[in-house]
Amino acid sequence: MSKSKGWIVTSAATGINLILGLLYIWSIMSKALINELNWTKTQASLPYTVSILTFALVMIFAGRVQDTKGPRLSSTFGGILLGGGLILSAFMRTPLLMTLTYGLMGGAGIGFCYAATTPPAVKWFPLEKKGFISGIVVSGVGFAAVYISPLTNMLIEKFGVYNAFFILGIFALVVLIILSQLLVNPSDKYIAKINIKNTNQNNKPINQKQYTWKEMLKTFSFYKLWIMYTFSASAGLMLIGHLTVISTQQANWEKGFYLVVLLAIFNTLGRIVGGLVSDKYGPIKTMLTIFSLQAINMFFFSQYTTIGLLAFGVAFTGLVYGALFSVFPAITAQNYGTKNLGTNYGFVFTSWGLAGVTGPLLAGKIFDLTESYNYSYLVSALLLIGASLLTFSFKSIRENN
Repeated sequence: MSKSKGWIVTSAATGINLILGLLYIWSIMSKALINELNWTKTQASLPYTVSILTFALVMIFAGRVQDTKGPRLSSTFGGILLGGGLILSAFMRTPLLMTLTYGLMGGAGIGFCYAATTPPAVKWFPLEKKGFISGIVVSGVGFAAVYISPLTNMLIEKFGVYNAFFILGIFALVVLIILSQLLVNPSDKYIAKINIKNTNQNNKPINQKQYTWKEMLKTFSFYKLWIMYTFSASAGLMLIGHLTVISTQQANWEKGFYLVVLLAIFNTLGRIVGGLVSDKYGPIKTMLTIFSLQAINMFFFSQYTTIGLLAFGVAFTGLVYGALFSVFPAITAQNYGTKNLGTNYGFVFTSWGLAGVTGPLLAGKIFDLTESYNYSYLVSALLLIGASLLTFSFKSIRENN
């Protein structure tokens, strides 16, 4: 019964993340708002930027709610915020008000829901499967872009941008509240039982101490993880934010939307594959591999000047970028325990928020100065090399205790 319960929680968590892919609709919404209300590109980017920052920062507090009050409450509250934010966006006509509804409310809602998905799912399974389970759960967000973009585009064409906000808001509100009721943590006794046989690579018993966020912040390992996540995520987020322009600039192809879908598919695949590889070979070896391969990809990205080569580079980027979302929760659980995973991973995840702002902004600034993304690729490659070097100095604190 406990095993089936674990898969029910995992399925519900994956379904919730499929809805959280509403974060990806902004490129379509902003285009409509620019055309209909004459917003500038800067004004149109503000709600999205605020939503990313809010999402990342709220993860800390949402993780605490998840750890202390349970995932059901956190996710239900998040569903109300996200659904309510989208519904209210249907009545907003200025960038500032839209930033409050979509940016703050929507971003906070995504944070509260996202914080409540991976922790309860991985707690139902032994340590050697946590990467795989993390990969399944977070794959929902990656795959969401495949269906959410055409759905949003269809709703705008048929009902208009504001009615699209309203319809998507009602949809998110209802589905998220329903799925949230299926999220539940196992008992502490159950967690101890499935972890009792865990051993490290040297077949020594793994220290089962459950670190609080305060204890975690006192370890050097946390700051190494934080820097590695920031450096490695920036490349993928930079491409996501500029892909349609890159398509036009490098391959003279105006249908960059197809590349967005391609990236989303491989992003999804990478989350599952990354989890499987992490379980088999360990998170650190997996990180070194994906950082190094992505660095090579970034070094050559400026040479992808045909549709075929660009498609290869985008698919590879999506695969490696997606793997980050299963590897980092897994190593956080392995290093600091699962009891406070929501809060602890929330702190680690703030690095993604920084990468989500600096990566796209830096690429945009470089393009404005040079009319090319070539130096952006070079900067991304150097950051990935830095992340790769950090893996050699990273040792699990559990192996040292």
